[in-house]
Amino acid sequence: MQGILYESNSVLAFLFVTVLLGGGAAYATGQSCARTWRPPLVLFFYLLLLGVATRFVHFSVLGDTLLSVQYYLVDTIVLMVIGFAAFRHTRAQQMVTQYYWLNERAGPFSWRALPQPATNPR
Repeated sequence: MQGILYESNSVLAFLFVTVLLGGGAAYATGQSCARTWRPPLVLFFYLLLLGVATRFVHFSVLGDTLLSVQYYLVDTIVLMVIGFAAFRHTRAQQMVTQYYWLNERAGPFSWRALPQPATNPR
């Protein structure tokens, strides 16, 4: 996998910088965007910038290549998965908490509308 997903000599360096540090920041960014009711497009652009920051940490700390499209895409895809999962999880939690009379939980990332009571037509 070295050379395809990560450039460092050790997978631990990739896991620490990209998954742990960058993923933690992506998780917090996804939650923040969901809590402030921002659209997913805003989160997308934030995560693109976070991918640049993660690539810079790889460059400055580990001595990896800074301007590498392949490794930037790998880092950014990992961050996107984590960030959008956090966004969706937080949004589902918001929808069932703030609109409890309309929605119910349908899994960790989704919600569904509650069945409406039948009205008595007269």
